[in-house]
Amino acid sequence: MLIFAASDKGGAGRTVTSANLAYHRALAGDDVCYLDFDFGSPTAAALFEVADTVQDTAGRDLHAYLAGQVGEPARIDVWAETEHRVLRFPPPGSGRLFLMPGDPSGGEFATSDDNLRRCVDLLMTLDHEFDLVVVDLSAGRSYAVDMALEATAQPEMREVTARWLVFHRWTRKHVAAAASLAFGNRGIIAGGVARGHDEEALRGAIRFVRAAVPDPESPLWSQVSPTQSAWMRKTDGDLRQLASTHGIGYSQVLGSVPLEPVLQWREQLITDEDVLDSQIANQETWLALGQLAGRLTDDKYWEQA
Repeated sequence: MLIFAASDKGGAGRTVTSANLAYHRALAGDDVCYLDFDFGSPTAAALFEVADTVQDTAGRDLHAYLAGQVGEPARIDVWAETEHRVLRFPPPGSGRLFLMPGDPSGGEFATSDDNLRRCVDLLMTLDHEFDLVVVDLSAGRSYAVDMALEATAQPEMREVTARWLVFHRWTRKHVAAAASLAFGNRGIIAGGVARGHDEEALRGAIRFVRAAVPDPESPLWSQVSPTQSAWMRKTDGDLRQLASTHGIGYSQVLGSVPLEPVLQWREQLITDEDVLDSQIANQETWLALGQLAGRLTDDKYWEQA
């Protein structure tokens, strides 16, 4: 299965959340490959803490592959190459976890027939080899999004299951931007239909992920004043109404990730050690990520509302 991770804005939690979802699925025993298609700013290597290894793969990244400069892109075994001491020792039963890095000095480029063909070949190959392929796309209406829509519209990919996650923070501007990215005149659905996708099928393959969602009832906010508490509850209610108005209400949301201080200060993978041993991260975050990871392939969460 292919999972395309999109967002209208940078800072929406797309990369850090999708990397954590890939990590959870690998822990659960799936073979997972993470493609850094954020052509303008590929940062997944830092999240998986394999930046030094990425330097050794210069010239063999996804940019080089799509441009036809190499026959196949480099792949990094995260468990073997990471500098993160916990990730170095995955628990028994874990699946494989690989990263295909982008070029930090690369940049956006328009889709051509040649790089489209290479993209299709890569996605089909990886879909056969891995249980889950996560494709982290550049923010906004980008060339990376265009390439993903064009590739998945090709006849040979009709039997490949592809799903889309649109990430947004829990703010007014992010809610509106996420809805526009999916449903706007130049959004994912419009772009997909123009390339031959079935509108109803593509609409059913899109779900939204809310990131950095503060819970007024959580211990994190239990010490605020009564006035602040009342304001938070009202704001949360207003945002729910706004999301519903824009067509991204509860039935279209795959899951939410709580506001997590660790992720606000340092984008990283949240491990069980962070929750249970050092206790720098909240258990609610760990559980939310695990639940969201499970829903990626659970068909009942992808049925048309």
